[in-house]
Amino acid sequence: MASMVTAGDSEITKSDKYTILLPTYNERENLPLIVWLIVKYLDNTGYDYEIIVVDDGSPDGTLEVAKQLQSLYGSNKIVLRPREKKLGLGTAYMHGIRHATGNFIVIMDADLSHHPKYIPKFIELQKAHDYDVVSGTRYKDGGGVYGWDFKRKLVSRGANFLTQLLLRPGASDLTGSFRLYKKDVLQNLIDSCVSKGYVFQMEMIIRSTGRQLDYTVGEVPIMFVDRVYGESKLGGSEIVQFVKALLYLFATT
Repeated sequence: MASMVTAGDSEITKSDKYTILLPTYNERENLPLIVWLIVKYLDNTGYDYEIIVVDDGSPDGTLEVAKQLQSLYGSNKIVLRPREKKLGLGTAYMHGIRHATGNFIVIMDADLSHHPKYIPKFIELQKAHDYDVVSGTRYKDGGGVYGWDFKRKLVSRGANFLTQLLLRPGASDLTGSFRLYKKDVLQNLIDSCVSKGYVFQMEMIIRSTGRQLDYTVGEVPIMFVDRVYGESKLGGSEIVQFVKALLYLFATT
């Protein structure tokens, strides 16, 4: 039987380990900051963790920065699993899972839009209720968005409202990408999903709570902050993909 230690008010199973997957593409400015913040908020919690950086052949030197971070923090803390070219978010997760030694997986963006201070809250909520998935939500009390103009907020709210109306999922934020999964649950969801890119996250949470997969999902309110460095990867093609995926999921789930 696994032994237990205490961190704050929650119990930690020593056998539990958290793998934080950071898919990157042109994030050389953001990567040192996000890694530093992860270390800052997790090192004193007692949780065992690793950070896996999956860089998709970034031409800006992201991988070189990641190698410097590995030298600084150690290869047991920073694990590098690069790929030669950009192959998509879903395959990046699959690639990272294959190398993960944790039994829980945290997925988040590397562009500083997701603050690592929420990760301990995800873990505490998961442990309290044994959730299969814990998702960060911008759409509950205490959550929100900082740095978006009115048009982007309207698009996000509209997309979320339309999805809620058509699919009635058991989660409030469907397009967010800051979540904690049991490792086997994430693997099963990835195997079940057909979407690529921007809508991949939406399909995973919908299938989690849908009729096909009856996983339990908890939510933690988060403040989403628009990226500080680099360019947003959300464009017109992603919006078209979203509409197509929404119709597909409406017909198949």
